[in-house]
Parts: sequence; structure tokens; C-alpha cells
Amino acid sequence: MASFFSFLRSSILSKVVMAATGIILLLFLIGHMLGNMQMYLGPARMNAYAAMLQGLGGALWIVRAVLFLSVVLHVITSIRLKLSNMAAKPSAYVRKKWVKATLTSRTMFLTGSTIALFVTYHLLHFTFKATHPQYAGLRDTFGRMDVYAMVIAAYREPLISLVYIAAMVLLGFHLNHATLSALQTLGVNHPKYNGFIEKLSITVSLLIVLGFISIPCGVFLEIIKPVQATVAGGM
Repeated sequence: MASFFSFLRSSILSKVVMAATGIILLLFLIGHMLGNMQMYLGPARMNAYAAMLQGLGGALWIVRAVLFLSVVLHVITSIRLKLSNMAAKPSAYVRKKWVKATLTSRTMFLTGSTIALFVTYHLLHFTFKATHPQYAGLRDTFGRMDVYAMVIAAYREPLISLVYIAAMVLLGFHLNHATLSALQTLGVNHPKYNGFIEKLSITVSLLIVLGFISIPCGVFLEIIKPVQATVAGGM
């Protein structure tokens, strides 16, 4: 029993939890990115997709709860491991010498912290509409929330687009190392396949980043074109 509680407090468990929650969040990002790509299919398809998600009711809240718990556990375990590593090296090196550590691995905590701040803003912006309350009144001709018009209105503001693009670039750096590290922690690690796994990690990270960034770029280039939106309470 003592060994069991010792395991619960160990860095091994923290790494496993961080890896498992990281995979859950990666799968969500892939799904979210594919959902965002509906913007290229026009307002009817995008708004129907958004309405479908809202129509899931209780199932949507279960998904949100799992994602929220995954984020909380991912953040807690990353902080715990960071503090544990710092405690193991109380004296700063006079001269740092990186052997196998890459830029992405050395900046994981920094990119992760920045992404957490961006996600908070992103939720306040698009989900809760706290930063732009006028979005709540956007409706399409079917009376649905006009997500298509909301996204275009957001990314026509240069500062918002630049912040979004910068955050996605940092996400790519984070995912590149995080995916490899998570798979390794979960036991997907073999000299025969490591090269393929590394290339797969880079490819997936790049596709996710390009997919997300393509939306503000598409709005800027008017590939994704605005249409007339109806405001609640108006004609």
C-alpha cells in the first residue's frame, strides 16, 4: 500500500497523466481544426455544423467536462514536473550545454503557458463573447447563431488575427515535442519506428497549425467572403 501511494506522488505518474491528457487534447485539436475548415464550405455549412454541436445537449457538456479536466490535469502535472526538475538542479549551471535537447523541448513550459493564456482569451472571445458581446446578436436567415459572420468579423481585425497566428505557431512548437514525448511516455518507442514517429509528429503538428492559420489568412485574402448577417431584434 505504501508503494502505491508513493507511485501516486511520483513523477512517473505525473508524466503518464500529462501524456494521456496531451493525447486527448491533441485529438480535440484535430477535430476542432477540421470543424473550423467548414468555413471554406460557406455560411450554411458552418452554421449548420455549429448548430449541430449545440444540439448535442448533455453529450456536449460531457465532452467539455473531459476537455476541462484534461486541461487542468495537464497544467498541474506540467507545473509539478517543472518544479521537480528545478528542485533537482538547485544551482544554475555556469554554462548551459544542450546535448540532445531541441528548441521545442527547451521551451515547452514557456509555450505551454502562453497557449494557456491564449485559450483563456479565445474562450472569452468566441465562446462566452465577453470581449465582443455584439457577436451574441448575430443570426443567419434560419435564426441560428451566425458563427460564419462572427469568425469573419473577428479576423478582419488585424490585431486579433496576428495574436491568433502567433499563438498557433507556438502551438506547433509545443505539439512537435509534446506528441513525441507523450508517445514515448506511453510506451510507443522503438528504434525501428522512432524515425517514422518523429516525422509523423512534425507532419501532424504542421497540418494542425496550417489548418488553423488558414482561417484568418482566408478571411484577409477574401477567400472566405462575408455575407449579410441578421442581428437579433433587427430586420
